Amino acid sequence: MDAQTSAGRPALLELSPRPAYGTAVPELGEARQQSAEHGGLTEPPEFPLSPGWLPGLESVAPLSPEDVWLQGALLGPFSADIVAYLGLARATGGPVLDLGSGAGRLTVPFARHGFRVEAVDRDRPSLVQLRAWAARFGPRVHRLVTTTHADLTELRLTGSYRLAVLAGSMVTAIPPEARAHVFREVATHLGDGGALALDYTAHELPGLHDHPRRGRAFHVPRFDGVTERVRSRQEFCTSRMRETVTYDCERSAPGHTHRVRLTTEKWIVDPARLEEDVRAAGLRVASVSRHRIDHRTRGVLLVCAPGA
Repeated sequence: MDAQTSAGRPALLELSPRPAYGTAVPELGEARQQSAEHGGLTEPPEFPLSPGWLPGLESVAPLSPEDVWLQGALLGPFSADIVAYLGLARATGGPVLDLGSGAGRLTVPFARHGFRVEAVDRDRPSLVQLRAWAARFGPRVHRLVTTTHADLTELRLTGSYRLAVLAGSMVTAIPPEARAHVFREVATHLGDGGALALDYTAHELPGLHDHPRRGRAFHVPRFDGVTERVRSRQEFCTSRMRETVTYDCERSAPGHTHRVRLTTEKWIVDPARLEEDVRAAGLRVASVSRHRIDHRTRGVLLVCAPGA
């Protein structure tokens, strides 16, 4: 049976703040100082990526099949947001709309829990991977998944949904001037008691101005005989409200080392303007959950319901 709308459905899930997970990410200058204290290394020291909430390093740009291991390291170990979104789906019922679904990090768990899901993404190869992943769980899960190839800035919906999600900081991939359109399009297609849920990384703007660069180093778990080490660098431009994340990857196999640089660009979210866009779409903020990433940064999960 599909986990769709049913009588006696609970009210919107109220999400309480959760403790921070993992190790704080230092500002790049601080990391270099620590590196000097650890034998003059020319890169930040190693920081483990611990389970919990996403640490703000995720890419909002499509990654190639060659980068699947890196993508897994950026998203795979972190499950707190998946648990929260599944809880919301149980509270609202389905169908679910997964905007910026990628290869199905949320879509497939929704379907496995019995929810009908429409996954929307601009990257066709990611949608192909999503369908293949869903199919591996059998025909019941596969039938619950619909995929739509579309850019979110040109979103045109035809269905009705009880829950729409912009997960993995996907809202930071939408230009601020296009955000209101996306929210209005979603609001128009939400059923009674439905909700829009999204997450993003909230930065303290004065802190970004004073410390516009941050670095982190980590190993990517791989099981194909390749050793991969990554140095990530976040650079913030407060005048343009833009964040650029660069991943310098060193992939080593016996007798061969390959280096590649990947980048993703995000919009820095102004919480006040984001809430204005929510209200302009005829929605209201029903609940906010915050969790600390480091001493300058918090992750935010926003749940919005119809009504001014």
